[in-house]
Amino acid sequence: MSHVHTAHPGATGHDELVPSRYALKVGDIDVTVISDGVLPITTTTLAANVEQAELNAWLKDMYLPQEVCDWPLNVAVLRSGDRTIIVDSGLGTEFPGFPRAGRLAMRLDAAGIDPASVTDVVVTHLHMDHIGGLLVEGLRGRLRKDVRVHVAAAEAEFWGEPDFTKTVMPGPVPEVLRQTASRFLDVYRGQLRTFEKEYEVAPGVVMERTGGHTPGHSIIRLESGGDRLMFAGDAVFQTGFDKPDWHNGFDHDPEESIRVRTRLLTELSETGGQLMASHLPFPSVCHVGADGNTFRVVPAVWDY
Repeated sequence: MSHVHTAHPGATGHDELVPSRYALKVGDIDVTVISDGVLPITTTTLAANVEQAELNAWLKDMYLPQEVCDWPLNVAVLRSGDRTIIVDSGLGTEFPGFPRAGRLAMRLDAAGIDPASVTDVVVTHLHMDHIGGLLVEGLRGRLRKDVRVHVAAAEAEFWGEPDFTKTVMPGPVPEVLRQTASRFLDVYRGQLRTFEKEYEVAPGVVMERTGGHTPGHSIIRLESGGDRLMFAGDAVFQTGFDKPDWHNGFDHDPEESIRVRTRLLTELSETGGQLMASHLPFPSVCHVGADGNTFRVVPAVWDY
């Protein structure tokens, strides 16, 4: 029985029985993880370079469906100093075929976060499930007119003439991605703040371009008071720990994605920093352990 849409008895507003937000601190930085919902994807997207039998065995071991699984959509809201920053924005509500996604605006309200208080938006990359929420009036129309939108220059440039030759996506998806990214760049062109390799958005909040998943894909590093957390965007998927060499069908450069993923997971396993990622099970906060040439998830204990 699913309780996804079930409210507390007698509750008002957007209160939901299943938690959709999780708060933690990284030193002096406040972090709120918000679920935008889930997006169904074909499981073959998780491993475009392996035989079906090998993928099926992994799915069985992980208690996941064999054909279609739910892809979590995690968004982060950061408060550092006088800055309030949204990291990615989920899918939005313009894709009616995905009714369980696009919940960010509602859940910002439930968390008591006023979009008008947001000073900066950080975009890891321009795939539609990361920028779609910023294109719907439920959020776009409530943002301040001078909100700064940060994205790697290489990412903005790539979507002028995107190359999908190395991806393995369902047929209609590339064109929808291209159209959505093009619209996003048109809407926010005057508010874009681009960078080349690294940029400090706010005290202790640094964007770093990694490439791989897309040419301008970026991660966000948080560091304050000796605490560290990395928002890895789409550099790490659920398969990426014990199968770091599996290609995700949405990777625009699969081999570079493997190098990026391995480098980041190795770093986290050595430093003990916390990890969050866009498509790990909510709230995605975890540590990373190393097992030879592979890795393992060490979930964070919820502090409540």
